[in-house]
Amino acid sequence: MDALKQGADALFILLGAVMVLAMHAGFAFLELGTVRRKNQVNALVKILVDFSVSTVVYFLVGYGVAYGTGFLVGAEQLAARNGYELVKFFFLLTFAAAIPAIISGGIAERAKFWPQLLATAIIVGFVYPFFEGIAWNQHFGFQAWVKALTGAEFHDFAGSVVVHAVGGWIALPAVLLLGARYNRYRKDGAMSAHPPSSIPFLALGAWILVVGWFGFNVMSAQTLDKISGLVAVNSLMAMVGGTLVALLLGKNDPGFVHNGPLAGLVAVCAGSDLMHPLGALVVGGVAGAVFVVMFTLTQNRWKIDDVLGVWPLHGLCGTWGGIAAGIFGNKTLGGLGGVSLGAQLIGTATGVLWALAGGVVVYGLLKLTLGLRLSQEEEFDGADLSIHKIGATPDREANW
Repeated sequence: MDALKQGADALFILLGAVMVLAMHAGFAFLELGTVRRKNQVNALVKILVDFSVSTVVYFLVGYGVAYGTGFLVGAEQLAARNGYELVKFFFLLTFAAAIPAIISGGIAERAKFWPQLLATAIIVGFVYPFFEGIAWNQHFGFQAWVKALTGAEFHDFAGSVVVHAVGGWIALPAVLLLGARYNRYRKDGAMSAHPPSSIPFLALGAWILVVGWFGFNVMSAQTLDKISGLVAVNSLMAMVGGTLVALLLGKNDPGFVHNGPLAGLVAVCAGSDLMHPLGALVVGGVAGAVFVVMFTLTQNRWKIDDVLGVWPLHGLCGTWGGIAAGIFGNKTLGGLGGVSLGAQLIGTATGVLWALAGGVVVYGLLKLTLGLRLSQEEEFDGADLSIHKIGATPDREANW
């Protein structure tokens, strides 16, 4: 029976890892559809190569930083318990690799290729797993201190803060240090639209992310005996809440409609194991509103050229999700209880501040040394031709 349980747990978390791995195709197509056509190849290549760099760095360094264990031992030892620890690494790697995938959308169309890969290595090797270990592995006594202060530990079941808020808040300094795309905001106050290249690809990316997200959330239980149908239904309700509010506030704009479900899913991650489904619906709806309002403000009023809106989507909606777990997870609002709003505020603020500091240091140093941005000529030609020497549709371009 024990061997059967071990095998079932390994299969369970492996399926979760594969579902979250598929989400990286969603990141790729969401970015491909949002950027202009001359940057589509770069979007696809970045996500795949970022994932590959993340795998090596997290295997050798990052997982050890977060969980105090490594894999530089014999294969016989690694295969013990049906290789569950290895599969767990695979699952948690897909979370870690989401950080550079998130950042990629914010800095699209004008970032240099190799400096960003170096940033990926530093972020996945140290910046992300340092906070991961604090939130999910009791490092430095942080959770014990929060519990003594507020009566409960900081709760983040599937990463609203640990993954999404951290990724979004790291991306913000990167976007600001890079500056806006060429001719996006003109000196006379006018703005160039820089419209998405493909709404169908944008929609495809969103749908792939939505489907994979149920592995992201449900399989965060990590063992079969802890699986919860409540997590699945709460994820569903937050997804549709985000969609409907984004539809209404976004005035039928397809970009908002397809990012609305992602906003809801980002926000529900932290408390998806605690909330009542109606609470999850509200949390998702608020997140949809946060994304539409803040994306519009950052792009149009504040002139922050965050191409995919990753700071509003992941940074702010992830922050809201961390706080919302302390509100809608309480029994007074139909939740299971065991959470504290104070603990959620402390844990969320800690993650945000750490991510901001990490983003400033990593991208600030890279800007001072290697540089972050393509030249104006390279940006005008597009990252596809400037970096990869081929466009997304070379057969058509050859005839122009």
